Amino acid sequence: MQIVAVLFPSDPQASPTLGSANGGLGLREYLEQQGHDYLVLADKDSALDQVLGETDILITTPFFPAYVTRERIERAPKLKLILTAGVGSDHVDLKITGSNVSSVAEHAVMDILILVRNFVAAHQQAVDGGWNIAAIAQNAHDLEGMKVGTVGAGRIGQRILLRLKPFGVQLYYYDHRRLSTVEEFALGATYLPLTELVETCNVVTINTPLTPETDGLFDQEMLARMQPGSY
Repeated sequence: MQIVAVLFPSDPQASPTLGSANGGLGLREYLEQQGHDYLVLADKDSALDQVLGETDILITTPFFPAYVTRERIERAPKLKLILTAGVGSDHVDLKITGSNVSSVAEHAVMDILILVRNFVAAHQQAVDGGWNIAAIAQNAHDLEGMKVGTVGAGRIGQRILLRLKPFGVQLYYYDHRRLSTVEEFALGATYLPLTELVETCNVVTINTPLTPETDGLFDQEMLARMQPGSY
């Protein structure tokens, strides 16, 4: 089979990273040992169009998206599978489910802790040789006792709630589909309408796909509803 991966161009001055064109997702040796042709492109436009007719499997990434439109799919008669190497599938003109949801949930929890604990400033101060704890502490807070809400309680949102539950926070969620009582109990989360959640929570994490309904959801008016000092 011909397997094509469209990956971001490599920096010639730096060591190849796994997700770059030089890194090739670390798949070349394995795929070629299996007898497949593995073509890695750093051009998501004309070069991709030239090989689509012979492509069996296409690998794209959301951070260097080759837009797989319906027209492109129709020009690829041999295409059997489209893979997205990363979370998000808005660049593929099909309804797609399943992604690296655990990685995204863990990253969101990490971001929350970094923000609330003022970690970046503290780390940079230490790197620079400083040790002014008071300067850091005035913007560092305990997550425990805070009200944290997720907008979107699907695969990612629910995993975030589960990971935050042991921190002793009050958990809330908003979704277009309300969870069952059993699901809410397992997650330790309470449903709130969107505007009430935004006005209530100290921390809001957004975990929705990009759709016409969610595009621009957090506009100036929505942000203005958040509490002063919230995240």
